Amino acid sequence: MAGLVKGEKFYRGIAVSAGVCRSKVVVLHRSRRAIIKRDLPPESVAPEIKRFEHALVRTRQQITEVQRRVADTMSSSEADIFDAHLLMLEDRVLIEEVIKIIHEQRTNADYAFHTAADRYIAVLEAVEDEYLRERAADLRDLSGRVLDNLLEVKDQFNLRHLTEPCILVAHDLSPSMTAQLDRKFVLGFVTDIGGKTSHTAILARSLDIPAVVGAQGISEELETGDYALLDGYNGTVVVNPTDQTLFEYGQLAKIKASLDEKLREVQSQSAVTLDGRTIHLSANIEDQHDVKAVLAHGAEGVGLFRTEFLFINREHPPTEEEQLQVYREVAAALKPHSVIIRTLDLGGDKFASHLQLAREMNPFLGWRAIRFCLAQPELFRAQLRAILRASAEGNVKMMYPMISGLDELIQANTLVEKCKVELRAENIPFAENLEIGAMIEIPSAVLIADTLAKRVKFFSIGSNDLIQYTLAADRTNEKVSHLYEPTHPAILRLIKMTVDAAHANGIWVGVCGEIAGDAILAPLLVGLGVDELSAAPAVIDQVKYIIRRIKLTEARQLAETALTSESPTEIFARCIEFARQTAPSLFENKA
Repeated sequence: MAGLVKGEKFYRGIAVSAGVCRSKVVVLHRSRRAIIKRDLPPESVAPEIKRFEHALVRTRQQITEVQRRVADTMSSSEADIFDAHLLMLEDRVLIEEVIKIIHEQRTNADYAFHTAADRYIAVLEAVEDEYLRERAADLRDLSGRVLDNLLEVKDQFNLRHLTEPCILVAHDLSPSMTAQLDRKFVLGFVTDIGGKTSHTAILARSLDIPAVVGAQGISEELETGDYALLDGYNGTVVVNPTDQTLFEYGQLAKIKASLDEKLREVQSQSAVTLDGRTIHLSANIEDQHDVKAVLAHGAEGVGLFRTEFLFINREHPPTEEEQLQVYREVAAALKPHSVIIRTLDLGGDKFASHLQLAREMNPFLGWRAIRFCLAQPELFRAQLRAILRASAEGNVKMMYPMISGLDELIQANTLVEKCKVELRAENIPFAENLEIGAMIEIPSAVLIADTLAKRVKFFSIGSNDLIQYTLAADRTNEKVSHLYEPTHPAILRLIKMTVDAAHANGIWVGVCGEIAGDAILAPLLVGLGVDELSAAPAVIDQVKYIIRRIKLTEARQLAETALTSESPTEIFARCIEFARQTAPSLFENKA
């Protein structure tokens, strides 16, 4: 029952996007689509199927337009979220089931699609895996769009009428709606359902909009016009906050503003420890749209250009010329800083529909990355030629993903040399001494790192896969996610072995996985001897801030203690203590 809130009341949810805001509330109440089953005469079945197919085409156009706008206003990584929607839209099993219902029941397309899609959603919502449960929200968003097109109704929620700032309250916000929120008018949002891994949560963080999800029942208890304070740090919503509560959060806002100012100050400075050790701090990107964020956060170039996202959601793979244009644009925009382009890393959790890859029982241990490229020499050759040609800009480097043995490295280098011969014969310029590196993501690569180091110019540790393959733990599987521990002694020893092998052979080593962007773990990585950290642009300034406040000698002591410890929990606790003592401002966001 709405309108019960009188005095101050607290609601608890899940904090998914940091920040604090306070404003009047606008409640978006769910409206139900009227799905009525209609019987069709036999001659109307074929036209009804055509109507359904037209709705799919229209939906694809809408999602593609949303994706384009997101790429322009945020970045390609956020735009890639909608690849999941587009792939669902092409799901032949779902489409054929809808057509079967129309045929066999001689019924209308909206009823048939609603019936089939609801079955899929129910199955996803029933699984234990949190990641898969969150994909049900994507399918619900997609289903709503298809039904709106079939019923010829406009968007359920039109937020263009907003004329003043507010906090949105809803049962749920779809990813496509979240992506189009106007930050001038939407200061934050809270929903009844949702989780940290949802695409809505990811988009909220990218928009820098404070958000709380999973605050069960809040949309039924609040009314438009209520006054609330939303705490995206602690997952709290305070309705009718008292003066004391506002004062406490005012102090938190001052701390946040002070930290933001400190982070802005370091953006133009280098990541140098107090005793003079320089760490190269670069960014992970997915295409040319991310360059703006790289520059805005003070990254020193690109440490990981994930080129596979140029291949996903296309009818045909990008040509050599199309790839060249993107690589060259990024390199030119970031001069004189280097741009490290990773060759194609398809497979695992990333698929390109145009390649029609067979499903595998365990894709993370299957035909992916360098294995796939070496088996597709023409596809690989086009990319290598594009990268070589882009290297004429003078600041391009290249690295191979998922190297597990020496033979793969030799085969890849041999193909590069053949491409160089071709380009010379065609009088096409390229950097003769293009620096080539190998990603260290598999324990076998660590164990032969001294051999690999003799044939490359640098290593880049892909910590996400290294942790997953070493500990046999999929971090997206909640049943074993507790085993996915970056501070596991085995992981730290593998990193140290890689660093030692690299330095013994005169090459540098970086880390480009999630741990490289964690301010708590950055000092540990510096202490282990890592030369470069590459992370998402948004966290670069935080990592730089803490590096500029540590001493290399202290970081080495932290690493030495960690390497002799037997407990991942104890190691992480020491890292937290070290980080809090070194840069307390980074960790004062708790109310």
